[in-house]
Amino acid sequence: MANHRNWAGNYEYRASELLTPGSVQEVQQAVASRSRLKVLGTRHSFNGIADSGECLLSLQNMNKVIGLDTAAGQVTVEAGIRYGELSRYLHDHGYALHNLASLPHISVVGAIATATHGSGDSCGNLATAVSAMEIVKADGSVVRLSRDQHEDIWEGAVVNLGGLGVVTKLTLDIVPAFQISQSVYDDLAFERLQDHFDDITSSAYSVSLFTDWKQPAFNQVWVKQKLEDGSSGSVAAEFFGCRQADANRHPVKGYPADSCSPQLGVPGPSYERLPHFRMEFTPSAGEELQSEYFVPRERAYEALCALDRLRERIAPLLYVSEVRTVAKDSLWMSPCCGRDSVGIHFTWKLNTDSVLQLLPFIEEALAPFEARPHWAKLFTMPAARLEALYDKLPDFRELLLQFDPEGKFRNDYLNRYVMKAQP
Repeated sequence: MANHRNWAGNYEYRASELLTPGSVQEVQQAVASRSRLKVLGTRHSFNGIADSGECLLSLQNMNKVIGLDTAAGQVTVEAGIRYGELSRYLHDHGYALHNLASLPHISVVGAIATATHGSGDSCGNLATAVSAMEIVKADGSVVRLSRDQHEDIWEGAVVNLGGLGVVTKLTLDIVPAFQISQSVYDDLAFERLQDHFDDITSSAYSVSLFTDWKQPAFNQVWVKQKLEDGSSGSVAAEFFGCRQADANRHPVKGYPADSCSPQLGVPGPSYERLPHFRMEFTPSAGEELQSEYFVPRERAYEALCALDRLRERIAPLLYVSEVRTVAKDSLWMSPCCGRDSVGIHFTWKLNTDSVLQLLPFIEEALAPFEARPHWAKLFTMPAARLEALYDKLPDFRELLLQFDPEGKFRNDYLNRYVMKAQP
């Protein structure tokens, strides 16, 4: 399986075999006949979380909508479907998901397994919408879990880091379709956050702050306002001292905005406004690295001040950094478990050695705020530190042993960070 890499190109998978089943039965056969196996989503992870020394299984051909239950307010899908495809289907039927990530290109199964999130003060991450799931276990048998019938393990099973088995089907909660108006504002002074952070992030359905850390300021603020039925919305010329952009913006200063979702306050369906990028475009060449850390929302300004002291070290390696809020949840392995959070995201230039040398300094600066890293992005924290940050990690370890006692779905990553065994 030479030259099979992740989307960014920074990670080459070690597996000797790649399978692309088209049915649950084919998944069962593949799982039962292999000794080691991991599942690939759309390859948007930046580390070895999805790697295997033997076999990789891609769900790219299992990407259909199975059923829409309007009475229950739920949709059931094959796990390999991408959010852009699912969201368009839902919109055509008068429904939507409560939240979406920056990229509509990512798969439902991969995003949920890693607690990938989207943003908004009142919006939980994408995994919080899951109400049922179907999993092929290590022996090839199929188990169905639901929020209502498996309360004892449900909150551990959803964000499963790919360790329980092959998730083949998911049922998600949906909401009536809604409209969003997106506006971008230029040059928000850093000092504004000291007294107004909560005011800024709560001012709309979703708010993102972008900075390149070259100056003590945020280059752009993306404000996504939910519109009431029939409303065309009104766009303020100023936003906490910064002015509305006079043209569409790309988060990375100087890049063309063709691939970005529509702005300038023009209303549109939520699935076309909540992501930062459009489904029909590749948002970049992919030659980048990503890291992200989640801190308690009430300590966000302090954490950002700590990072500002590293500005001169961060800026030369950076394309852009995004700051956004995520509502707390109760999912064991979610970085937002038990606390309203702020995600501090870094999109790095493809300079792996330099980035990996810098990350320990960032993690040290954020340590007083109990920063939790995104599971699928680059970080250098030791396993002992992660266990200290996740009260339920020992319970999750036991859940993995319950579902997969022989470790068919474990890999170097899970052995290091969850099982307390060095690869």
